[in-house]
Amino acid sequence: MQRIPLMPITHAKIIRMTRRLPILLCLAAAWAALSIPSSFAAQVAASRGAHGMVTSTSRLGNAAAIEVMKSGGNAVDAAVTLGFALAVTYPEAGNVGGGGFAVLRLPSGEVVTLDHRERAPRAATRDMFLDADGQAVAERSLNSHLASGVPGTVDGLLALHDRYGSLPLKQLLAPAIEMARQGVLIEPEQVDRFNDLATRTSHWPATQQKFTQAGQPFVQGDIWKQPHLANTLQTIAEKGRSGFYEGWVAEAIADEMTQGGGLISLEDLRDYQSIWRAPIHTVYRGFDIWSMGPPSSGGVLIAQILHMLEPHDLSSMGWGSARLAHLVVEAERRAYADRAEHLGDPDFWPVPVATLTDPEYARARMRDFDPERASLSLEIGAGQGLVESENTTHYGLIDKNGLMVAITTTLNSSFGSELVIPETGVLMNNEMDDFSAQPGVPNQFGLLGAEANAIEPEKRMLSSMTPTLVTRNGEPFLITGSPGGSTIITTVLQVLMNVIDHKMPLAEAVGLPRFHHQWFPDAIQFGPRALSPDTLDLLQAKGHKLAPRSEIGDANSILIKDGTYWGVKDPREFGSALGY
Repeated sequence: MQRIPLMPITHAKIIRMTRRLPILLCLAAAWAALSIPSSFAAQVAASRGAHGMVTSTSRLGNAAAIEVMKSGGNAVDAAVTLGFALAVTYPEAGNVGGGGFAVLRLPSGEVVTLDHRERAPRAATRDMFLDADGQAVAERSLNSHLASGVPGTVDGLLALHDRYGSLPLKQLLAPAIEMARQGVLIEPEQVDRFNDLATRTSHWPATQQKFTQAGQPFVQGDIWKQPHLANTLQTIAEKGRSGFYEGWVAEAIADEMTQGGGLISLEDLRDYQSIWRAPIHTVYRGFDIWSMGPPSSGGVLIAQILHMLEPHDLSSMGWGSARLAHLVVEAERRAYADRAEHLGDPDFWPVPVATLTDPEYARARMRDFDPERASLSLEIGAGQGLVESENTTHYGLIDKNGLMVAITTTLNSSFGSELVIPETGVLMNNEMDDFSAQPGVPNQFGLLGAEANAIEPEKRMLSSMTPTLVTRNGEPFLITGSPGGSTIITTVLQVLMNVIDHKMPLAEAVGLPRFHHQWFPDAIQFGPRALSPDTLDLLQAKGHKLAPRSEIGDANSILIKDGTYWGVKDPREFGSALGY
């Protein structure tokens, strides 16, 4: 079977603001010659802190977030600073034109979650992405003005700040504004991404302007300035929510949508609101797992899969074994089948959360599990006891008081719809593709959906984002999450299994390669070295189909042990973990 080579991750020189940062995550080029996956994990270093920790794809954002904590701010203040910085430094997924979810554990022990997912515009219709023959047209839901839902990121970050922040908003946005206005050094990995984007978007002048150097391709070492985005962020800093959802920024978005055949109106922007929702809570082997509920499917599926696995001794099976992979795949297959049928926006659909997260229901779903034979996804329907680009990004933080923050945010595809709103620097999402445009037809991530996730005005589209916190005996233990579209859930699942069942150090738990199954397509997807040749042979003998692919996930995580914070930046993407 052909192997996909894993390229070593290179690290950019970073500007003055982060010259003092250690290079925490370094992969030697010689790693490609290693045969034992754990040797790879050993190359991943953990950053240590006693008073605060942050991990994300933005070194500059991390440095700014730590400075916020050092100056008296809490983890929410730092998360606001980092969230806006990511919009400047990581436009692949960091954003002000997208949305996301946040899970927080307060020092009191209370866990709260905030849904700032995008909403469908009021003018959206069920069949808006179908042609005259009733067939879904992918281009309309991915790379057109119609592809964008009403953005929620700005409202979400400001809602977090309003309720739990302690420092002035202007202070928290100042680093992102400076980065946008003065410029940031483009990461080496981003140069080709930006140039490729520019070649695809000649029909959108504002995107060309943002992602070129005066019309010329970027080269290594270029400083990237975004004056229009700086002006937008400055307006948000001065006016708060109305600086984005009303006034000149909102008018620019609505005007561009009107001219390009999009649906987002001034009223859609003005009336957008984040929603505080109850977390999904489950107990697994004595650990309390807290995650996001619908319209995220992440928390529900994590709970369901863990309940399916708990009766089995995963540790004795061994990491990477065929027995373990077969069991996990069969649990994932059943959970993703339920996702397709039952998960959607709870404000529009009666999502049976209590049933889906019930241990007895989960175990009943595994009654037909055969340890020697792969199920056929065609034979596995949704449970009968009942009435997502991979370029998301995840960041985690904890402060000296134990305030835990996990936020996953996205534009959906890498760079979203690729549309930049003129004069604002705002890159728009293409989250409308996460709806079920046509029942039974997969979206860009191969995920199927049904009536529960059909398009409706002001409805939030289903998501796989899974920001997750873990506590043990009432104390903070783990913060994790990941990008990866439909693989987000299984990435988080494997980090949890590695830490809890296999008792791995965090660097190893995050660094090891991963595999994934999502019901349809009916195949085990696996990253380089995730499964040994012998394991692959045994899985094929059980009837599994195999689909090698590129790396899976970017699970930036923080472990709390004996009063010390250990942060790990997943080596699959640039960034850092930084503590103090």
